[in-house]
Amino acid sequence: MYQNKLVAVVIPSYNEAKNIASVISGIPKFVDHIVVVDDASKDNTAEVVRNLSNDNKRLVLLQNSKNLGCGGALATGYKWAIVNSIDIAVRMDGDGQMDANDIERLVEPIANGEVDYTKANRLFSGEAYEKIPKVRFYGNAILSLLTKIASGYWHIADSQSGFSAIGKHALQTVNWDKMYKRYGNPNDVLILLNIFNFRVRDVITQPIYNVGEKSTMRVRKVIFTISWLLMKRFFFRLREKYIIRDFHPLVFFYFFGFLLQILSIPLFIRYIYYWIEYDHIPKVNFLAWMFAVIMGVQFILFAMWFDMDSNKHLR
Repeated sequence: MYQNKLVAVVIPSYNEAKNIASVISGIPKFVDHIVVVDDASKDNTAEVVRNLSNDNKRLVLLQNSKNLGCGGALATGYKWAIVNSIDIAVRMDGDGQMDANDIERLVEPIANGEVDYTKANRLFSGEAYEKIPKVRFYGNAILSLLTKIASGYWHIADSQSGFSAIGKHALQTVNWDKMYKRYGNPNDVLILLNIFNFRVRDVITQPIYNVGEKSTMRVRKVIFTISWLLMKRFFFRLREKYIIRDFHPLVFFYFFGFLLQILSIPLFIRYIYYWIEYDHIPKVNFLAWMFAVIMGVQFILFAMWFDMDSNKHLR
């Protein structure tokens, strides 16, 4: 236990037979349960964990009958934590890229009642640029910016980091069946937490790479997939938080901002057509296009500012 809080570490695992033993061996003694969720691995991950459980009574093995993705495996572990009245659930991956020594730093703010959710931030480290592969570093930076807009947590960065801890109240409030199950899951968790106004904090950690992990993620493909997810979930959050649960006028700013941007498209096409076809720019057309673009941008920026102000107490 940690400060009289039951702590469980949930480890979603897929084909991690090579690394899972070392990950489990590094879990601190104050952790009460180590829950490994085997997501229908094709290797002997489950067998390795089962053998380790003979000498480690903290170890719990859960197995998904079919592959549900990292988010699906996490949901399985979180549901186990809810049923077993866990106070703080820590999410770690089974590939060895997360330092178990950081678990206490993630758990402490929640145990003290300061926040409801903590997550690792590898980008604040002075070694991040050197250690993280460049494509991932820049992809992460772009997705972190988009996640700030989509989630409302403007103070949070490194949104791709899945190394996190969640308190009992948040754990029991969020419907984990509605969580996105594939890559982009850590981003989606932030959006779901924001809808319920849970407090979130970044904890600075060191990035770990080249420890034998084998990633199936393709950054160039995933960045577009997650960007599309974030756009859809952005509108989902606006509806759930600022219309259904508690109305906020920022929805009007976003609405008029997006509307003006859409209206500027046909105005721009007409402007270009007259320029090419007749070598003439209709002044009214040009002014209308500029007005739509400028006012649209202003409306959107004001909406973002309102959103930032509305969520500043969740730091």
